[in-house]
Amino acid sequence: MSPLEFIRDLTNPDLGFLWKALLIAVMSSVICGVVGCYVVLRGMAFIGDAVAHAVFPGLAVAFVIGGNLIIGGIAAGVVTAVLVAVFSQNRRLKEDSVIGVFFVAAFALGIVIISRAPGYAGSLQDFLFGSITGIPDEDLYIVAGTGLAILVALFALHKELVTISLDRETARAMGIPVFWLDLALYVLVTLAVVISVQTIGNILVLALLITPAATARLLTDRLPVMMMLSPAIGGIAALVGLYISWSWDYPTGGTIVLVLTVFFLLAWCFAPRQGLIAQRRLATVAVRDAEPHAA
Repeated sequence: MSPLEFIRDLTNPDLGFLWKALLIAVMSSVICGVVGCYVVLRGMAFIGDAVAHAVFPGLAVAFVIGGNLIIGGIAAGVVTAVLVAVFSQNRRLKEDSVIGVFFVAAFALGIVIISRAPGYAGSLQDFLFGSITGIPDEDLYIVAGTGLAILVALFALHKELVTISLDRETARAMGIPVFWLDLALYVLVTLAVVISVQTIGNILVLALLITPAATARLLTDRLPVMMMLSPAIGGIAALVGLYISWSWDYPTGGTIVLVLTVFFLLAWCFAPRQGLIAQRRLATVAVRDAEPHAA
């Protein structure tokens, strides 16, 4: 399918779900791209995967009672995030250990809950791998509103979040409320994950958080530039991935992740300063410059 044919399908009233799928995919990718910058900066990639597990019991309860999946996921994720933030204050246990305990327990609880619903196997597959073509109209508004709230919160807390990411002890000595900022970041990551579940599923959602930000990190040393590049990379990957998925009948979530991975590999090889080729060129120049001195 050519890009023009894809655009024609987007404007076809009989294929309204395709336009909604594109909006959800791009909004989720952009929001996760921004949040992911803080996750990558802080070196807490594990939390994205863990949060995806944490929201599962809320999704399961919402499915069983016929409620909204996004609201159910947000409720479960926020509760788990609060528990992790509280228990992480005990310095005998590292943050990743507490995350592992609570988020995996939450996922197990979700499996138990959803197993009680008839015909749960198909729904479980949708939770794990995404179901972007059956998104109701109300979810568009929920994702847009939640995404806007996330961006506003990150803008308001940007300086403090960067400070605790670079040096927690110094931030604590400066009187910055580290605990509350930790809790805020956990909650914001949770919200970003929940609004992305229908696009890409629980299993693959980590890619939306980490890969665009990691790709942007290879392309620039400046945080403001990184925070603009990351959502742009995520949004473009969502558009390209949906186009490929629709054209060749591939799974949407997996296709978006593979496109993101291709972008990452291109940056790894060809980034102007941090790419593999640039690093080898600099190493060659350094060796060449050192030879006359050695002689």
